[in-house]
Amino acid sequence: MSVTAPSPAPRRRILVVTPDTLGELMAGPAIRSWEIAKALSATADVRLVSTTKSTISADAFHVAFSDEAALRGHVEWAEVLVFQGHILRSYPWIKDTDTIIVADIYDPMHLEQLEQGKDLEPVDRLAVAIDTVEVLNDQLERADFLVCASEKQRDFWLGQLAGLARINPATYDRDPSLRTLLDVVPFGVQNEPPVQKKHGIKGTVPGIGPDDKVIIWGGGIYNWFDPLTLIDAVAIAREAHPDLRLFFLGAAHPNPNIPTMRMAVAARERAEELGLLGETVFFNASWVPYTDRADFLLDADLGVSTHYEHLETAFSFRTRILDYLWASLPIISTDGDTFAGIIREHDLGRVVAPEDPHALARAIEELLYDGDARARIAANIAEYSKDHTWEKTLQPLLAFCADPSPAPDHVQGIVSERTRIANDLRTRIAGLESSSSWRVTRPLRTVSTWASRRGRQL
Repeated sequence: MSVTAPSPAPRRRILVVTPDTLGELMAGPAIRSWEIAKALSATADVRLVSTTKSTISADAFHVAFSDEAALRGHVEWAEVLVFQGHILRSYPWIKDTDTIIVADIYDPMHLEQLEQGKDLEPVDRLAVAIDTVEVLNDQLERADFLVCASEKQRDFWLGQLAGLARINPATYDRDPSLRTLLDVVPFGVQNEPPVQKKHGIKGTVPGIGPDDKVIIWGGGIYNWFDPLTLIDAVAIAREAHPDLRLFFLGAAHPNPNIPTMRMAVAARERAEELGLLGETVFFNASWVPYTDRADFLLDADLGVSTHYEHLETAFSFRTRILDYLWASLPIISTDGDTFAGIIREHDLGRVVAPEDPHALARAIEELLYDGDARARIAANIAEYSKDHTWEKTLQPLLAFCADPSPAPDHVQGIVSERTRIANDLRTRIAGLESSSSWRVTRPLRTVSTWASRRGRQL
């Protein structure tokens, strides 16, 4: 008697969308979407789309830039949409589709905006901050599944979900842990070990010799970071160690929508004031291609991430540190973020207090010039990294996409009071705008509005 083999599970149709630039030069959001698409493509038909720019391709999945018209076609094709950033705000019609939606909320943008927005006028800063909260509320309300970067972030997001009534009898009864609504998917360490094709820093950058000791700052210089204390610490440490060099890897962001940050300008000015620019402190002129970053990381002796003590730090997940782990670099981090505890617990480097250049200088000296400490930490990093590859960190997302389903509260039509009021208001406005009295009085309302605005200006 022959036994019929079970039919293979159908390949899901999954769309991954990022507002970041996909290309040789990629920042964290694009890298994350790329690695997600790559992992999903092993068992699903995947399309990776940028709404900003795309100049690369992949054998295992489709990669493209999409304007709004093309994006409509991609969303219609997909069973599951995985997105990050402002996608629902930019294309609100997505919320009304039947596509199962996964929101990647690894970046608490509303906390980030509190620092980034300091360069704006007060009125504009407040408007952008409030708008960013609403951008995230849209995601939290519509998503069928959400992923974040750490357990600490998850606790934070659970509070916001509770405030939006997403923690309700339907979602709770399905799973009291709520892991089927919100789970942790950190950035991962590259599955393949790094291979250096050529020297990116040592003996290549003018002013940095092949035997110099190099500290690398592995990403962009954003307003919520503290490169100034690091530069001050390097000025202290180099007095005893003239072979010390600090190299900022990412000076110009590859996404044209990301402006030059105030802190990037301030860092260059500080290095110049201290007489370090071009001699001890170096700023890379452009963003490094994602596939070439090993050439730079493997030329470094120490990875660093310094920041201020504020709310953004508390809930951040510094993605550049994963590349330090990938390259087995000892790490120095400012205290206060998720990785500080990890570095301490697993002895992956040193943690220092915020804005303490002398403590930072001592940590730099120890990790650059103590061979025994470096060897011990390198072994610890290799062991820790085994369990934090993309293949492993993405498992909750891969599991959901293999068997996707709409959130139970969406199926039952449960909405928050906030949403009910907003929907009712939209219905009332639509009814008014379609009435004859609204159309007849439109010219009068226009004049009245102009007069009111004019009066406020006088």
